[in-house]
Order: sequence, then C-alpha cells, then structure tokens
Amino acid sequence: MNTVNKLLQTYGHNTILHFDKWADEHKFVSGSKKWIANILPYELLQRSIKKTVEALVTLCECEKFYRTFPDEILTPNYGDTWGRLANYIEINNRAIAQMQGNKSRKGLLCAMKLIPAIPPSAKSWANCVILSQIFKNIYGDGFVKGPFEENSIYGIKLNAGYSDNIIDYTVCPKLSPEDQYRAFNDLAHFHGLKTGFRTVISADQIKVARPDTDDEGFDWCNPEHQEIFINEHVKLINTGFECIFFDSAKHIGGYECETYTGVGDLPEYGQMQYILNEIRSRSGSTTLSFVGEKSSGDFERYKNLGLTAGTAFISPDNYEEVKKWSEKLKYSREYAPGIEVSNDNDEGGSRYEDRLNRINTCLFGYEYPSDKLPSFMQMEDIFPLRYDTSTHHLMMTNPSYSTDGTAISHWKNLFTTDDGRAYNAKAAELFIYALNL
Repeated sequence: MNTVNKLLQTYGHNTILHFDKWADEHKFVSGSKKWIANILPYELLQRSIKKTVEALVTLCECEKFYRTFPDEILTPNYGDTWGRLANYIEINNRAIAQMQGNKSRKGLLCAMKLIPAIPPSAKSWANCVILSQIFKNIYGDGFVKGPFEENSIYGIKLNAGYSDNIIDYTVCPKLSPEDQYRAFNDLAHFHGLKTGFRTVISADQIKVARPDTDDEGFDWCNPEHQEIFINEHVKLINTGFECIFFDSAKHIGGYECETYTGVGDLPEYGQMQYILNEIRSRSGSTTLSFVGEKSSGDFERYKNLGLTAGTAFISPDNYEEVKKWSEKLKYSREYAPGIEVSNDNDEGGSRYEDRLNRINTCLFGYEYPSDKLPSFMQMEDIFPLRYDTSTHHLMMTNPSYSTDGTAISHWKNLFTTDDGRAYNAKAAELFIYALNL
C-alpha cells in the first residue's frame, strides 16, 4: 500500500477520493498549473487530511481524476541541477503545529494541509518547500512555550528520532515517522513541488542523544559524531527529500567568521566536502540540492564545496541589478548565489508592497527563464503573520496564539485576516504570470 493511502487509513478515512468542490472554487490557474489562493491558512489547516488529498487530486495538472491516490509518484524532473534555478519556500511546520493545551503536535500533518496553497513549479524551474524543523529541538520539544521563552529550532538533537512537534507518535508504529515523511513528500511531488529541510552545523547547537546516559555535546573532530550527522541526513533523503538548507554555511572552514552568529565550531572546508559527497553517494541520489545560508562572495569556494545555491547575495529591491547578475552568472550551471524575499532572521515590519516587489524580482529578474537566480522566501511571504510576531520570533520561540485552547483558534490568530487574504491573492497573481515561463 502506498504511504498516502496508509496515511488516510491511519486517520480513519477510506481511500476512495472525491472531487473537492471547495478547492475547485478557490483555485488559481496558470496554464495547466493549479493551486489554492485568496485564502487564510486556517481554512486549510482545519480540514481533514482526506480533504487535503482530495484537493490535490482535484488540482492535478493531469487530465484524469484519480479515484485512489496513485502508487508511483515521481519527483518533478528538472534535471540533476534543478536547485541552481529553484525558488525555495520555507514553511515553519512547528509554528503551524496542532497546539492544544501545553502540547505542540502534528506539525508535519499540518504542513501537508498547506501544500494545495503552495504554487507548483514552473515550466522552466522548480519551487521547493523547505521544512524548518525535522529533528528534536534541545529545549522543550513538543511543548508550547511562552511568547518570550526561548525554545529555539536552531538547537537540535541527533540520534534521538524526530521532533514531537512534527511527527505524530500516537499513530506509530502503524504509520512510522519515516512513512509520515514519505507521505508528505509524495503529496508535495504530486502537486509539482520539490522538498527539503533546514539543518544546523554549529557544533554547540547540536547534541548527540545516548539511550542510557546524558546527551553529548557535538564535536566535529569526533569521527562517530560526523558519521551520525551523515547517516541522520541520509535517512531523511531516503524518504524523498531532495534538498538540505545549511544554516551558517557561509562560514564553513572559518571563512569571514567576523560576521558569524552561530554558536560553536563549524566543519572544516575539506570535511564538509566529504560530508556532502557522502550524503550524495550513500543516498544514491544524483538530484540533491545543497543550499548554503548567505553563501555569497567567493562563488568558486561554494561551488567547489558542493553547494548548489546560496542566499542573500544582492538586494531583492533592485530589479535591474538582479537582472544584470542573472546575465553575468548564466553560464554557471552548477552553483549560483541567490536573492531573498526574506529569511529566517526576518523581524517583520516589511510593507506588503515591498514583499510583493521582492517576489516579483525573484520570479522575473532575468532576460530568459533559464538564466534566473535561485531565490529564498519564508511562509510569511505567502501567508502574512499577525503583526506582533515575525519569522525569527517563531524560529526562537513556540507560543500558542489560541484564545480558547483549541488548535483552530491558534491557526486563526497566527496569521493576519482580511488583509492577509488580499495579500495572498496578490502573491498568487505574480506566480500566475511566472509558472508558464
């Protein structure tokens, strides 16, 4: 049985699918590409997982309607170096987790429910969803915390399974954590998306869990720790992910560390080359994209490291400058620096007009689509957050915004309302023009 059907049965649904009238009424269309827009996230998040699957089948760019979810789902094929051109859209799956009482759960299931509202890939390049959290965070994993109580996603545990914020452990072993990731990846691939996840490489932000003793601090000089790091990431790639976003990648090997804001040692340059090569070879995947945070400046350094794309190279507010650099770098087909609408350190406060202009630059800042630069954006750039929080705040803390203790109330209050709906529609209109290029 395929993992999506197993997912449906695990949550008490049958596997016969029906046309989703609501999704059809809310669809935006660009040629054969369809997705849901002009909505608020809670409208998707409160739906059942079966409604999610039915929405995706209803929105399928294929001609037929699948009465049952197909057994074989292939990742969208943009060649081995797809990541060089891609738009990366990070979804904070912890922030949208099901928060009830003091528990934070099912973030991956909630991320699945948002997939129908993510614009699918274009003719010439891929859109790739990046999940903010995969591994357990060091402090308070699985629990709601106060809005100013630190509970950082940037501190992770390896060798301890996956985050209680993200995986639904109440359905294991019927649906294993790996099967939950496979179901997410199959649904995203079916919708025409690539997928990936964020990871950290700053040693003091990583712990290695031991079954019968205290956690150990991570040490890049410890061969066992390095092996655990590689294997943990290969296991995830084997569930269908094709991209890893590396926090603090710019500073690998001690490069420009005067601007380094992580905590602890980073891998050496040759060591990271080895790690990336091992992830590729052990997973057997030739299509992996490795994205480095702020990997700008010495482009050859990052290309030879094994990265595919970088972020925050030039200002996204300068359309002509972006277009000029896309022309200058068009012959670099394995690695290119990229531009951002916003990043994980975004403190909020940007005007909607500025965000939309940046999306416009990311999607159209080139002479030919084959020359576009990679880009990076956050969940807030498609679904605006409430005004008293920000992307970075939600990376550092895990508050619930529920007024009555229910998950639906949290989802309603996490995002803006009427103006957020209007902004979501305007962002979708930009993608309409881009997806047929």
